[in-house]
Amino acid sequence: MTFTKSEFKNPATTTLLELVKSRRTYYGLKAESPISDNAIERIVQDSVLHVPSSFNTQTSRVVLLLKEEHEKVWDIAISAMEGLVAAGHVPKEQFETATKPKLNAFRAAYGTVLFFVDYESLAPIKEKFAIYADKFDPFALESNAMSQYLVWLALESEGFGANLQHYSPLIDEQITKTWNLPASWKLDAQLVFGAPTSDAGEKTFAPVEDRFKVFGKSA
Repeated sequence: MTFTKSEFKNPATTTLLELVKSRRTYYGLKAESPISDNAIERIVQDSVLHVPSSFNTQTSRVVLLLKEEHEKVWDIAISAMEGLVAAGHVPKEQFETATKPKLNAFRAAYGTVLFFVDYESLAPIKEKFAIYADKFDPFALESNAMSQYLVWLALESEGFGANLQHYSPLIDEQITKTWNLPASWKLDAQLVFGAPTSDAGEKTFAPVEDRFKVFGKSA
């Protein structure tokens, strides 16, 4: 795989790209934090404020849960999966040997960031720009994904390990009820983070030449 060598004007660009390269998925986590809760809150808050959104619609909604509040998320997920087992939708052996240990591993971490999209807030912009009405929901998800990535990157930069999960719609109703959240907030993803207890798995790449093209480049 061939990579372009270059010099950046701003040293922060190199730092940013090194963070991008080092970000990994960590599943082995424990309930410890290398930074203060206020610092974690600042990371999440800044992402809510500064990540761009289409037409500045600002549709992302984010909830930060730490310690015991974080554990509640995964208690909800375990309970939801137990309901599927009881209903015969999930084999009990699969739940006991694979799913439950995985959920308990998430529960053992320090915190969870819940990422939501408020699609109802898009009603005025959809009416104003009717020709693009069917595009605004995907645009909102794209903005939300940027928030997820920024928080993940910043937390890892501060010494956390993290992994991104998607347990909707199984946990949605109970999540909304437990923290008394607006019904218009639709859960999209859950970012689990804590102090890493093991290395991340090997990261592999498809050839970049098959996924990237450049035209008009100066010699």
